[in-house]
Order: sequence, then C-alpha cells, then structure tokens
Amino acid sequence: MCIMKNVSKLVTSLFLIGIVTVIQAQKSSQTGVSFVMDLKPVLQLEMTSPEQINFVFNNKKELANGIVKNAATILKVTSTVKWDLYAVGRTTKNNPNGNTFWEQEKSYSSTVNSVANLPLSLLEIKQSQINTATEGSLATYPDYSQDFANPFRSSAGNSLYVAADGSATPPNRSGKYIAGQSGISSGDKKDYMPAGSFYSNIKKKDPNFYYKIDYRILPGYPAIFPNAYNSDATVAENIVASANANTVLVGGAASNRNKSFAEPGAYRMYVQYVLLEDQ
Repeated sequence: MCIMKNVSKLVTSLFLIGIVTVIQAQKSSQTGVSFVMDLKPVLQLEMTSPEQINFVFNNKKELANGIVKNAATILKVTSTVKWDLYAVGRTTKNNPNGNTFWEQEKSYSSTVNSVANLPLSLLEIKQSQINTATEGSLATYPDYSQDFANPFRSSAGNSLYVAADGSATPPNRSGKYIAGQSGISSGDKKDYMPAGSFYSNIKKKDPNFYYKIDYRILPGYPAIFPNAYNSDATVAENIVASANANTVLVGGAASNRNKSFAEPGAYRMYVQYVLLEDQ
C-alpha cells in the first residue's frame, strides 16, 4: 500500500514537472496594430424643391394680391458642429442689369417710365419655424418667420437678403438668418444652432433641423414691388424708391421717377441656401 502511494506521488510530481517544463519552453512573439479615427465636421444641407419655380402674372388681381408658393422648398439639416443657415438672392455673373438685380431674359414692352432693373430683394420668403438663436441680434427682423404682410401694406419682414455685391457673403448682425446669426459664438449665448440632425427624430421633424419655405412675389398695381428692401430692412428698394435714388434706372426725365414701374418681361434669378459652421 505504501509502495502504491509512493508511485502515485512520483507520477504526480513528474506530471507537474512536465507542465512547468512545457510552459517554460513555450515561446511567443507579439505585435499589434493601432487605429486612428478622424471625425471631420459634418455639415449637410438637403433640399427638396422643384428645379424651377414659376410666377406668371396674367391679370390685375394677381399683380395686386401677389402669388404665393406654399412649402415649395424643404430644407433638412445635419451637422456635428455649431451652425448657421441663411438664404441669399443671386443672379448670373454676367447679368447686364447688375449682380443685385433679376436678369431680364425678354422684354415685352419698353417705355420711357419702364424699369428693367428689378431688385432681387423683391422676392419674399417665409420659413415654417422661428429662429431660436437670435440672442444679440441687431436685426429688425432676425428671420423670415413672420406671415406675409397684407398686400396693401408695405413690409420688409420677408424681403430676401441680398449681399451688396451680389455675392454669397453672409448677412451681418442686422440681417436675416433662417437659423443662427452672424458673429463668433461665445459662452452660453444663444447665437448659434446646436449640433444635431433631422434624421435623429424623423417622425417629429425637429423644428431646429427642418424648414418649409414659402415664396411670394407681390408686384402691386402698377408693378413697383413695394416689399423690396435692403439687407437690414431700413431702405426701400421698390421701383419708385430706387428710381428716385438712382436716375440710371429711369430712361426719362427726373420728373418721371414717381411714375416708374416694372418693365413687362421675363426675368430670372435664384436663391442660394448656405449652411455654415458657426465659429
């Protein structure tokens, strides 16, 4: 019995020695791979809109009351950084009328008092959601959320922003933004829009990332476009006001300026929507 115990101990000892020997004899070579992730700022603006939106004025009622195109453009925002969004009126680079006017493609009738230089700002827009980042804004109208004004009362509330040189330069603090505003954000000041995406909550259509845009053109009768104003809504740019400010716009004598009206014809311009990082 004693012999069997000794044999058992010997076998166990040899087994353990074998394991230790194998472990000590096992060699390894190790290496690894590193990973780098660069999350670039994402600014994505999606637009759903007809390629061309037509305003055709055939009678006095349409001239007097204007024509509205409801929800003609849908804007969806995705951004991983603070952002601002604005609209700006543009025309072709080679527009003979100048970079802040509609391009006249055809004239139906030209008279001594007719004016072909129609300001881009005559186009009015209305956004479906208010701008929630207007703290510190100096604008009379910080966005385009107000309803279109009564056709028989002049208003600058929805007049489209146009840069002085006709470029895509952003508005200053006195101009209109769809969301956010001009300037450098600081601290907790609500002067920018936070990061986020329309797609994070599609069913609810988060108002900070989803905008329906209405358009209106109100020529008036006679057609002088009474709601055309400059970028900070302080200077009227309707046909008569512009004619009085600039004799180049009128072909006749100075005494005829108050008789000026838009020249019948076909005109073209476009609206550029710009999503940019708030610095």
